Amino acid sequence: MPSQTTEQLQAELARLTSEKEELTRQLRAAREGAEHATDSASATARRRRRAWGWTILSTALVTIGAVLTPVAIVSTWAHRELTDTSYFVATFTPLADDPAVQDFVADQSVAAIESAIDIDRIADDLFAGLEGLELTPRASEALGLLKAPAVAGVKGLIENTVTEFVGSDVFAVIWKDALTVTHRQLVNTATGQSDAAVTVGQNQEVSLQLGPIIRAVKEQLVAEGFALAAEIPEIDRSIVIAESSAVSISLTIYQVVVALGIWMPWVALLFLATGVLIARRRAVALIWTSGAVLLTMLLMGAGIGVGTGVFALAVADIIPQDAAVALYSGILGFVSSIVLVMGVLAATVLVVTAFAGPWTWARGLRGQVAAAFAALRDAAEQRGITTGVVGEQLYRWRIPLRIVVGLGCFFVLLVSRPLSPGTIVWTAVVGVLVIGLLELAARPLVTAEGAPDAAPVGGSAA
Repeated sequence: MPSQTTEQLQAELARLTSEKEELTRQLRAAREGAEHATDSASATARRRRRAWGWTILSTALVTIGAVLTPVAIVSTWAHRELTDTSYFVATFTPLADDPAVQDFVADQSVAAIESAIDIDRIADDLFAGLEGLELTPRASEALGLLKAPAVAGVKGLIENTVTEFVGSDVFAVIWKDALTVTHRQLVNTATGQSDAAVTVGQNQEVSLQLGPIIRAVKEQLVAEGFALAAEIPEIDRSIVIAESSAVSISLTIYQVVVALGIWMPWVALLFLATGVLIARRRAVALIWTSGAVLLTMLLMGAGIGVGTGVFALAVADIIPQDAAVALYSGILGFVSSIVLVMGVLAATVLVVTAFAGPWTWARGLRGQVAAAFAALRDAAEQRGITTGVVGEQLYRWRIPLRIVVGLGCFFVLLVSRPLSPGTIVWTAVVGVLVIGLLELAARPLVTAEGAPDAAPVGGSAA
């Protein structure tokens, strides 16, 4: 009996020991599971923080790039305008053929000539001398009646001669030659030579010198037998065609242009590209980047349009409105064209990225296009038309080929000078058509099980 009790106690003790060990093991497992869950949660939190960090950095870079884009455009314009004589001349030369500018220059030239020779005073002296010749009363009366028509005739002759000269090819040649000679004056913002046609004064006013124009008019009048024109002196007079408020931006930015020059566009592009590349969802980042650039270009284009009226009002007291609009449009023609080009480029990238992105609707649309191509291939193969081995290789290398097409489109846009909206759109259209033809010609590989082999060379189809 005692031995049986002892055995029971030992068995109970063994059972309790086993339960203790099981409870200890379960407790240890629960503790390890909790620690693993904590570590997983911590790792997930760290990954999320890193993801947010990259997203914030990408957003900051894209924002900086979008803000720098207008600066890059103005910098490029200022660099070419202030350092490239041929471009400067090409910008201002067409203004010589604008009727509003011609009328403005002619009016100011006539006013300068009349103030220099004082036709009314000369006529008074002439008729006073004639009246001293003891003419009859009737002759004196007739002479007095001729005074006003004579003065008007002289003024009309001068005005007609100036107007014809300003509208002639000779004026355009003088204008262009003077622009070439005086370009350095614009760069240095100095008053320059007295006979220069376009100068930039110390008060940052771009002025048109009338001296060369009046000198040419004087020579033409003398050659036509108008002796009074010989009395026209050398006239040192200029008319302001842009006040400091209108050109201070380009003149102020000159110091920056000297330091940065043509690098500013590449700096802006570097910010935009880096922002897209470091983003976790690059398609989304590219959508936002192209959208931001497009919005910036729209705002800049609206600003240029509003600036036309502001400029016309700012110089209304010295330049007629039509002439001011012609000057503003001519000077900022490059800026307007590059804004249009950048806007079309951003819109094209936006549309292409949207249709090539990972969104459900985009995948569905691409699936429908792929299904249509597959149906065309099947129909052609049923009629004995097939691309064979070539098509299989095109299918295997379809991802690298798409990359090559994309790089080719980028290269075309890079070397196109000048880059136009039409070039951008047609390059995108041709690129899409080439990819479509490659997709149509590609022949999916068939595995032993009869399913297409979807593993392309160079990466996944997505």
